[in-house]
Amino acid sequence: MGAPPISTADRRPVRPAADRALARPARRPLAALIALVALLAVGAAMLATLATPTPRAADAPADEFSAGRAYRTVQTIADRPHVAGSAANDQVREHLVGALRGLGLETEVQDTVAPEAGQLSGAAGGATLARVRNVVARLPGSESTGRVFLVAHYDSVQSGPGGNDDGAGTSTILEVARALAAGPRPRNDIVFVLTDAEEACLCGASAFASSHPLAADGGVVLNLEARGATGPVIMFETSRNNAKLVDVFGRAAAHPVGTSFAVEIYRALPNDTDFTAFADHDFVGLNSAYIDGGAVYHTPLDTPAAMDRGSLQMHGDNALGLAREFGRTDLKDLSSGHDATYFPVPGGLVRYPGWLTWPLAAAALLAVLALGWLIRRRGRAGAGGLAAGFGLTLVPVVLAPVAAQLLWAGITALRPGYAELLDPYRPTWFRLAVVALAGAILLAWYALTRRWAGPAALAFGGLAWLAVLGVVLAALVPGGAYLATLPALAGALAGLVALGARIDGPWPVVAVTLAGAVAVVILLPTVVLLFPALGMAMGGVAALFAVLLGLAALPVLDLLHPAAGGQRGMVALRARRLGALPALAAALAAVVLAGVGLRVDRFDAAHPVPTHLMYALDTDKGTAEWWSREEDPQPWTRSYVVEKGSPNWFFPALGDDAIGYGPATAANLPAPKLEVLADTTSGGERTLRVRLIPQRTVRLASLHVEADSATVTRAVAAGQPLPIAPQVPGSRWGFGLVFHAPPPEGVEITLTLVPKGPKVVLRAMDASDGLEGLPGFRPRPPDVGVVGSHTSEMLAVARTYPL
Repeated sequence: MGAPPISTADRRPVRPAADRALARPARRPLAALIALVALLAVGAAMLATLATPTPRAADAPADEFSAGRAYRTVQTIADRPHVAGSAANDQVREHLVGALRGLGLETEVQDTVAPEAGQLSGAAGGATLARVRNVVARLPGSESTGRVFLVAHYDSVQSGPGGNDDGAGTSTILEVARALAAGPRPRNDIVFVLTDAEEACLCGASAFASSHPLAADGGVVLNLEARGATGPVIMFETSRNNAKLVDVFGRAAAHPVGTSFAVEIYRALPNDTDFTAFADHDFVGLNSAYIDGGAVYHTPLDTPAAMDRGSLQMHGDNALGLAREFGRTDLKDLSSGHDATYFPVPGGLVRYPGWLTWPLAAAALLAVLALGWLIRRRGRAGAGGLAAGFGLTLVPVVLAPVAAQLLWAGITALRPGYAELLDPYRPTWFRLAVVALAGAILLAWYALTRRWAGPAALAFGGLAWLAVLGVVLAALVPGGAYLATLPALAGALAGLVALGARIDGPWPVVAVTLAGAVAVVILLPTVVLLFPALGMAMGGVAALFAVLLGLAALPVLDLLHPAAGGQRGMVALRARRLGALPALAAALAAVVLAGVGLRVDRFDAAHPVPTHLMYALDTDKGTAEWWSREEDPQPWTRSYVVEKGSPNWFFPALGDDAIGYGPATAANLPAPKLEVLADTTSGGERTLRVRLIPQRTVRLASLHVEADSATVTRAVAAGQPLPIAPQVPGSRWGFGLVFHAPPPEGVEITLTLVPKGPKVVLRAMDASDGLEGLPGFRPRPPDVGVVGSHTSEMLAVARTYPL
């Protein structure tokens, strides 16, 4: 047989890269400069949108929020740690009650026992409760259609004074209450709820939402939080069917920063705030926080001095605006039946109905397919070239996140202390290094593939992956689909315009620049906000979105490359060198920025290396151990812990994860007392009524039942029925409970159980805070700090009671 005939298409010579571009302006350097300046200007505008406002002084007008006035409250309540149940927390509560009553508001303290919300405790097989004392004040409405609840927690963790978490929310509410009380009465009731024991178990919010008379009919909740020390206040969580709530947020918040993508991600994460308790009881509302500067979170460094007062001002401006708007809105008309898609833009918040997610995703996919068809028809690429462009684009999408994670692994190898922090103390240099690294990978990939695949085919590949990702997000994370769908749609439409105009005219450049601007508006804030949200340990996620932004702007990036294509010899070599310059510059920037970060962000007395240490005393044996949850213990910690394992079964309330441990000298400390009040047997069941009484000032107490000795069928603590969780296979302990802020007289507990032997074995434990004075403890050097953990500096004492 003879060879098959060669088609006309196969005889066509390979066209130069420049002839296969979407835009080929006559004055390429000028066009590139104008396009890049335009995108940089849009980027600067977006960064300005995320900036915090200038804090107002204490002498600001009475009807405005003043960070200066609110900061005075922060200084008062965050003078020292004030964990729930402590004398310091009592003093904070007294100050808050006095301040609210001084405004003429109806104020009370809700003193009760409540279970946890959100299932945070991890108590072995059991439940968590706390004695809580919520501060509740009401500003009556003139013609109320419902209630607006401004919520923050006033307790702190044991390891820090809570200047930001949640001194920011508490002080904001007091200043908002002052501004509202000084003005005309709102239409709706405004209720100010300062909750207790949020850090322990969300028990204060649970108590209010489930049992307080003012909460009986539900309402709108505005929860105010902080998980850091600076940054914009982000509205990161909403109740379901949020379209009307988001509409109010968009028009009433002075600085509306929030994305539907954040809401979707937060709903999927095992994180909880007081908002969880309200959402569990069918309240609607919004949850807001600033989250940058996470290195101080839950540590002794979370002081008033660490607070960015611009972030406090942003909290207050938004909260006051929303309180006033919801205060005059008909609260019976907030149901929308669907979620909104929304994201910030300069000057406001774009929002549209969530039901548009699938139509927009389909439109983007169809527009990209139409672009591919027109690229072929115009001769900018063949079918094989388009397929190659699609396949090649996956390279930077995969490589950049992997490289970012490897970069951080290398940095943490040099600075192991970073592994215990949410973020470095000064993370900006490292964040910029990740973005530069992602840029270097994208630009190097483009320089290597542009001449072979062609600019139009690679642009198609980038937009095609964005469109596909938009469909995937529409199915899995509908509120985040806009991140890929809108840049893909804008880029495809711009490509169609460019192919329909003269290739060397101005309109192709204008079209691709506008599409790039859309990508910058949508994706740049995502990159910026993902860093503090996820921390440098997950910097690869931010790198991924940085690459997606670059792919959406490929036609603009193409203008950085020489127009020449298909030449040979020195001309071709010079073109390749010029095309590689942006990638080399980005790679050099990544190295320099990472080096500067390591140079600038050193551990010192003001920025100490975080360490974790606790002390566990078993009074049955008269033995004690030092424990640490550090993955790679610091030198100071290694002087206490010498092995790693799971000795925690003697202390079931603390979990059973592998920890570092080492021998300690037993201190002369009393274990909690278990007093038997009643012991009866009927029908094969035994009922024990006991009182668990701490013998010292403690933060929490716990009681667990040994699984081999009995099975608990019913349990009541402090009058509260408790859930009975299934037995964990292989665990020594069955039912258990943890009680936070126990009263001095102790907690009465009734257990109905089925015995498995002659004795029921109970394990009682309590825990206080502070290791000073323990035998063998040496105070930390100035450059050694405390990890923001609920068990940092814990002193636990336990005893077994066979009954």
